[in-house]
Amino acid sequence: MANDLNTILEPGMFVRHPDAPEWGVGQIQSNIGGKITVNFREAGKVVIDGSHVALVIVYDP
Repeated sequence: MANDLNTILEPGMFVRHPDAPEWGVGQIQSNIGGKITVNFREAGKVVIDGSHVALVIVYDP
């Protein structure tokens, strides 16, 4: 697993993708079975495999 912290991500939380800073801040839409759906400001809705990407929590978006 990329990051066990992905398991705490819940809808409404804000994150950044560590390998795609140009996407901006995204808001978690769902986190089901390690598939995390995030709505990014600059990239739109993206489904991320949480076993390969460790998303970074943003506390003050």
